[in-house]
Amino acid sequence: METIVSPSILAADFNILGEQIQEVEKSGAKYLHIDVMDGLFVPSISFGMPVIASIRKQTKLFFDVHLMIVEPIRYVEEFAGLGADLITIHLEAATGHVEETLDKIHTLGCKTGLSIKPATPVSELEPYLDKTDMILIMTVEPGFGGQKYISASTEKIRETRRLLKQHGLEVDVQVDGGITVDNVSLVKEAGANVIVAGSAVFRGDIRENVRTLLERGTLS
Repeated sequence: METIVSPSILAADFNILGEQIQEVEKSGAKYLHIDVMDGLFVPSISFGMPVIASIRKQTKLFFDVHLMIVEPIRYVEEFAGLGADLITIHLEAATGHVEETLDKIHTLGCKTGLSIKPATPVSELEPYLDKTDMILIMTVEPGFGGQKYISASTEKIRETRRLLKQHGLEVDVQVDGGITVDNVSLVKEAGANVIVAGSAVFRGDIRENVRTLLERGTLS
């Protein structure tokens, strides 16, 4: 499957966010990863709807919106209206409403993503695989940028790809957390094809960083 880099604006410099998004557009990245945190599901609070509305006006990048919020079904309509192209929810945050939430996202015309934390078994995804366009394996504990990649995540990525193949599904597998130019080939080999990177993109030359991630994340 095609390798896609999704730069996470959580690591961007908000003083020059517009300029940095322009650099992302020129870099070859197709997605823009937007983390929304509520301070409840995860300890941190990030940006919300006004920021997304603002940046939607200046870019046509694919908006990869990652909701780290409790009961995400309450807000998916608003995020779709703001221009989200894909909305990812957490299995653990949508207890009792996972299928309903995924169906609602599709009804709104967006692609669906379903994410699990590092401690959640891959097997818990199985009931919802046919309703997801992307599985997001968190490779750090969600909530903070700049964390180190959890090595046990590699086997979880492999397990996810095996499970999808067993069901005959061609679904994107995304990884988020601690991804660098040094381990991107590892996660790609394990079965991930959508790579979220924050610091690895926004620290230094954005265009060069994305090119390097794409090069190292593409297997021959």
